Amino acid sequence: MTLTFERQAPEQRPFPGPGGRRPRARGRVRARRAERRPWLAFASLAVVGLVLLPLAFLLLQAANSGWSEVWRLLWRHLTLTLLSNTLQLAVVVTAASAVIGTGAAWATERTGLPARRAFGALVVLPVAIPDFVVASGWVSLFPSLHGLLGASIVLTLGLYPLVYLPVAASLRSSDPAQEEVARSLGLGPWRTFFRVTLHQVRAALLGGCLLVALYLLAEFGAFSILRFQTFTTEIYAEIQVGFDPAAGAALSLVLVVLGLAVLAGEWAASNGSRGSRAALSSARPRPPVRARLGRGTLPALASMGLLVALGVGVPVGAIVYWLVSYTRTTLPGAASLASAAWHTFAYSAAAAALASLLALPVAILSVRRRGRLSLALERAGMLVQAVPGLVVALSLVYFSVRYARFAYQSAALLVVAYSLMFFPLALVAARASLARVPPRLEEIGRSLGRRPVLVLLRVTVPLVLPGLLAGFFLVFLTATTELVATLLLVPNGVQTLATQFWAYSSDLAYGAAAPFAAVMLAVAVVPTYLLGRWFDRLPSRLARTA
Repeated sequence: MTLTFERQAPEQRPFPGPGGRRPRARGRVRARRAERRPWLAFASLAVVGLVLLPLAFLLLQAANSGWSEVWRLLWRHLTLTLLSNTLQLAVVVTAASAVIGTGAAWATERTGLPARRAFGALVVLPVAIPDFVVASGWVSLFPSLHGLLGASIVLTLGLYPLVYLPVAASLRSSDPAQEEVARSLGLGPWRTFFRVTLHQVRAALLGGCLLVALYLLAEFGAFSILRFQTFTTEIYAEIQVGFDPAAGAALSLVLVVLGLAVLAGEWAASNGSRGSRAALSSARPRPPVRARLGRGTLPALASMGLLVALGVGVPVGAIVYWLVSYTRTTLPGAASLASAAWHTFAYSAAAAALASLLALPVAILSVRRRGRLSLALERAGMLVQAVPGLVVALSLVYFSVRYARFAYQSAALLVVAYSLMFFPLALVAARASLARVPPRLEEIGRSLGRRPVLVLLRVTVPLVLPGLLAGFFLVFLTATTELVATLLLVPNGVQTLATQFWAYSSDLAYGAAAPFAAVMLAVAVVPTYLLGRWFDRLPSRLARTA
């Protein structure tokens, strides 16, 4: 018996719905139209344009002063000295942070180090302590610590967590099978680390080094206390003391060029790790077989203990020493302390929310519409991290006086300054979280005929919410310790924890400055803990979306 089937032409098949149309095909057409809509590119262009206002201000200042005058200022012997100091410090601190951060991450994530969980929490704490507080603590205990050596020690102990956090998260998310195979072939822990592990964490290591290098270019407070002359300290002296905006603009342009060089170097170095990063992101992480340290256990414990003692013990010990050693009459009133704490919390939280909101469209464009435009916008948004806070503040004053006088010396202007300065931190966190979300979930929402805005609010934002919160806490943590922009933009009659600490410590009144430092540390502990938890849960989130 032969069975025959009559195949119906596609156009004759009945479909439910009015007119017998294909609802799924219509959804796909809408999805394709949504892909072509330029709203995301327009929003990203507007955000990056706002972020680059300080650069536009520098170019306007240089044009008003005359480019011949700018060239004359740049070719001074002082500029070469500042360039040498900045480059030496950037190389030393970035390299030291890479070694310390990667080594600490490997010890806590890949070895059987005793009390590794406790060390994993303690080595993150230095990021919660302001660098100018750390510098004040070291100088008060060791008055002869100055110059390149002092700046290298203080900045390395304060910035290595920026490398530790992403490298530790990368180790948790990577498949340990390659390391186990290497050890089974006779390679010891150290050789396995250099030949296999270091290649696995290359992308995270480069990203951490990028943040360290950009942070160094814009740092001011610690360098001023340690009497180490860099571009930021000289820019502050030229503008605030010498009243020479042309010289300040010329030196700031050099910092922008250095920031471009750092971004270009990180991009070129990270190209070789794209394939391995994609391979790692598709694997489900499993608990590794931790390497036995054997005779290296005591040296490893001593090294981790020394790192915690220097990075956390010295600044915290200095604060305790100030509180105990000075008489109570030198301590500020409770009302002044509470007012400074409240204003610090309010300004930092508002800036963190604004920066996270601004970072969302740029992150979506960078991850979902990868191309020349998205890459250019992403890198341009990162460039502001290398611009000193003083320049950011002066640019906002310049534009507000001319186009929005009502905002001059307002709390809103200070919040905008914070959000622009630390926009790269929010962008990095949002982009890292969005890269882990499968794009098919958003495509399903668009295929159902939902508008792009609804898909963004109902699908994309809930999925990347952990990353947005991480960016929020990272910006909040950094904004609470911002000093130079706050000194210039804070409203009249208002003080923050950073400005009060700076005012007292500049007069060597450490007893009066100590409570403000202690409150800053207490306020920053919670965001630091939550950031550590986000990085800790990143591998499990990766496994669920793989």
